[in-house]
Amino acid sequence: MEASPVDAAVFDRALAVADAVLYEGYLLYPYRRSSVKNRFRWQFGVLTPRAWAEARYTADAGVAGSAEGWWQRTECLLAAPEPGEAVVRCRLRFLQLVVRSVEERLPDGGHRPTDDLDVGSRLAVSFDEALPRDFGLRVRLSDVLDREQRIDLCAPGGEDVETLGDDDGRPVGRARSRRWPVRVSVVVSATRCETPAPLFRLRVRVENADATTPADAPRQEALRRSLIATHSLLAAEESSFVSLLEPPGWAEAEARACANVHTFPVLAGEPGTRDLVLSSPILLYDHPRIAPESPGDLHDATEIDEILSLRTLTLTDEEKREARATDPRGAAIVDRVDMMPPEILSRLHGAIRSLGPYGES
Repeated sequence: MEASPVDAAVFDRALAVADAVLYEGYLLYPYRRSSVKNRFRWQFGVLTPRAWAEARYTADAGVAGSAEGWWQRTECLLAAPEPGEAVVRCRLRFLQLVVRSVEERLPDGGHRPTDDLDVGSRLAVSFDEALPRDFGLRVRLSDVLDREQRIDLCAPGGEDVETLGDDDGRPVGRARSRRWPVRVSVVVSATRCETPAPLFRLRVRVENADATTPADAPRQEALRRSLIATHSLLAAEESSFVSLLEPPGWAEAEARACANVHTFPVLAGEPGTRDLVLSSPILLYDHPRIAPESPGDLHDATEIDEILSLRTLTLTDEEKREARATDPRGAAIVDRVDMMPPEILSRLHGAIRSLGPYGES
């Protein structure tokens, strides 16, 4: 197994849904920092440092991605007539926490922390953001058959400083955005299934490999070195995946035996294809897709575009100002809804996707 450049073209058919998973629950309506819903964040696919997790949680082997732990495991079925030719590309994706702190400029040129700062006609506030991380791996099935291969990865830390100026360009403060290293281990293995046709159980285990966070640290500190909204995309070459939700009869027992922990794999891409899998902390059906009427992600869990768009339109100017200051993605949502043409809004008013011929009872 080796790290490899992310081959976007291989995964293009599933990226729209994967991006929705990545930012699910990132920021909730009404998209303001002061909203109670946005004071306890990061609720899906969180892999915390091991010592911190083991001090708080008992072992949980369920698929629910809302349960926090230090690892997750994907088990799926791969049909590979020639194991020596079969290759699986894995794309691991997660968010890395970024702590943004606002500081006001003092008369002597120094700075001091502040909760928020008027920046001319805009407002700047201290808030936690997140940076998307993406790692590519490539593994040959024969290399992991009946043995494990491990690869260690790291999303580096760092700090960015942005000067904040008023409407005339005069500096009035700055924003510091700091991130901490997030260390990851990915372990891949496979076993042969006892089935009439050649079938293999593929396992991808993702672990938080941080060893620096104390067990008694507050959650906010643990999140700095956590993987957030962790999910993976798998692409099969010279092989194909078998649905765990609707397996063929000869593979039903093996599908039931797959033990997925804090994530669940479904077939991705266009209906009828079996070369892509999305393993997500949010339970999905095979071949999920974004509603074509949706003008953009609203980040809110179980979102209904029409309701959230209408509610966003009812925010006061001051509430919208705070939402725009809270997070750039929140600002984009408010701006998009404010400028949404009536015909686009009306298009969100319901859609029938399962209408078929009416049969006689």
